Amino acid sequence: MYPVLGGPAAAVWISVPLLALAVDWWLGEPRAAWHPVVWMGRALQWWGDRLAPSVPVAHDFKLFWRSSRIWCALAAIVFIVAMVAQNLVLALPTFLAVALLALLLKPLLAWRMLRDEVLAVEVALGQSLPAGRAQLARLVSRDVSVLTAVQVRESAIESLAENLNDSVVAPLFWFALLGLPGAALYRFANTADAMWGYPGMRGGRYWQWAGKWAARADDVLSWVPARITALLMVVVAKGLPFSTLARQARKTPSPNSGWPMAAMALALNVRLAKPGVYTLHSKGRRAGPLDTRRAAHLGTQVVLAMVPLVAALQLLVLGAFVWARA
Repeated sequence: MYPVLGGPAAAVWISVPLLALAVDWWLGEPRAAWHPVVWMGRALQWWGDRLAPSVPVAHDFKLFWRSSRIWCALAAIVFIVAMVAQNLVLALPTFLAVALLALLLKPLLAWRMLRDEVLAVEVALGQSLPAGRAQLARLVSRDVSVLTAVQVRESAIESLAENLNDSVVAPLFWFALLGLPGAALYRFANTADAMWGYPGMRGGRYWQWAGKWAARADDVLSWVPARITALLMVVVAKGLPFSTLARQARKTPSPNSGWPMAAMALALNVRLAKPGVYTLHSKGRRAGPLDTRRAAHLGTQVVLAMVPLVAALQLLVLGAFVWARA
């Protein structure tokens, strides 16, 4: 699962995440027909249509366990396919193996697309409020039809902060620990949460019991990376009060998304809120047009700061494997 002996040398193996991020920045996303996350989404959509009822049901534990078994089966397929692909690639000459492994890792990362989509919200807002709302709807699941221009901007910045973890930091964290299978498993879990993990009706389906396992699995796998994302933001922002960060992070219903969002709010000194749900850094100023670009720049700095951290984690894991096999 994680190559030590007979695979690329440690220094070359460690270059894979940086190369994958470079490919992401230069080339962006592959076509949908070749995108593994799209394949995961299609499988989840097919099963979700057959699992989630079309009307609310009360305490359906049978549905909960059936959905959890389907989730586990799909997750196992993703993990095994990624492991086989990694092992086949690592049998090739070193530099070819590194290049191909980086290309396999790249679709599990999506910083350029996230950054571009968030900045496009600001461009659309400059045209009109309806255009800004329409662009934001590509990023978030909330109702955008009643949001003001400031709320649209706040939502875009929140989405960038939250997805900075989901689309970059967390996949790299799990790649450092478990190689390509770890990154693939995380992206599956995160995709499943995005499609199934709702507490009520969505898309004509009731997800309270069909999606509960998916939501909790994503919470578990995102717990450490979300806090790493926030701490990296603290570092690149040259220090933020940790006690304030922790207090603000706990205001969101999610045990994880509040950390990067609160860190972003404090780093930019802006107020970020989801109407009727939470308000982060309420004493901050209203987010202005330049704050969206500042948020994107801060996110890029976090991505760059994650590279040496991933390398350090990889060295620790490689060292542990060498020690265990000695």
